[in-house]
Amino acid sequence: MKSGYELPPTEERLARRRARQERERQRRKARRRRQLALLIAVPLLTLAVFLLLRGPKPQPRGEEPAASSDGSGSAAASIPEEPPVEPEPVFALAPTEGTVTLGEDFPSEFAVLADAETGEILAEKGSDVLLSPASMTKILTLLVAAEHITDWEQVFVMDRETADFCFRHDCSVVGYEVGEEVPARELLYGCILSSGADASLGLAVLSAGSQEAFVARMNEKAVELGLSEGAHFTNCVGLYAPEHHCTARDMALILRAAMENELCREILTTKRFHTAATDFHPEGQDLSNWFLRRIEDKDCGGVEVLAAKTGYVAESGSCAASFAQDAEGRGYLCVTGNAHSAWRAIYDHVEVYSHYVP
Repeated sequence: MKSGYELPPTEERLARRRARQERERQRRKARRRRQLALLIAVPLLTLAVFLLLRGPKPQPRGEEPAASSDGSGSAAASIPEEPPVEPEPVFALAPTEGTVTLGEDFPSEFAVLADAETGEILAEKGSDVLLSPASMTKILTLLVAAEHITDWEQVFVMDRETADFCFRHDCSVVGYEVGEEVPARELLYGCILSSGADASLGLAVLSAGSQEAFVARMNEKAVELGLSEGAHFTNCVGLYAPEHHCTARDMALILRAAMENELCREILTTKRFHTAATDFHPEGQDLSNWFLRRIEDKDCGGVEVLAAKTGYVAESGSCAASFAQDAEGRGYLCVTGNAHSAWRAIYDHVEVYSHYVP
């Protein structure tokens, strides 16, 4: 006898069971999501209520809330700022009531004599007029090279490009031959004592990789020294160019800075130097500072001229920059420009030192 209820086929029972299981899993997942949301929401809600009830700290009328270091405006304790460090004043040369104005009878067109310690201009003539500094430029070349070259044992190999530049512009040179190896330190002496363009260009290459990059450093140094707005250099040799100029006062400041550099002072005060022997110059070469050797027997009053650099281009005549010291060790700076001869430049320095140094 058959019952009134028949079991569905096995496949149908399995399908229904799987459906019930899937619905149960979905209900459990939904329940877990609700529980998780509640766990997150309750603390956040509690914190929000706490902050709302606490509220911002009231500020006295007219007083702004203290700002935090991150700009959020929180009242966190601020760290007192250190007072800004004042930059050291740039040394300058300036006239005083006692400054003597040199007359038309003074041969050089431009001149300045200044106290190297106080900056007081003792005597001057057109000292703030732009002139072509000619080879006095090499004082700045010396200073910039001395500040940037660190390995004085490295050598510069004289190349064809440098030699051709010197020949093309009819520059004064030490006389290095193409292929000759020159120690960096020797280039310093060649730059000043022989006023060698070949040595100056060698320093530029060793220091900055090229004359153009080196000249950029020269102009940066001019700004650092506080030179006049018109001071600008286009080459490291002193060749004339319309944009290559400074004042006599500027050149005096450059010389002062160089004399404060121990290495530059050594070079500028050297009267004679003998280069090392090379295959091109087996006996080396004699270099000498023409100005120092010719002024040493002149009467400059109570001072001794210790350092100097000359220059000449047709546009500014014979120029010279020198540093002298009295018996107490006080230093003086003298720069002249546009004398009619190199000897005249020397005698103008003699006259200025002997008459206007206190």
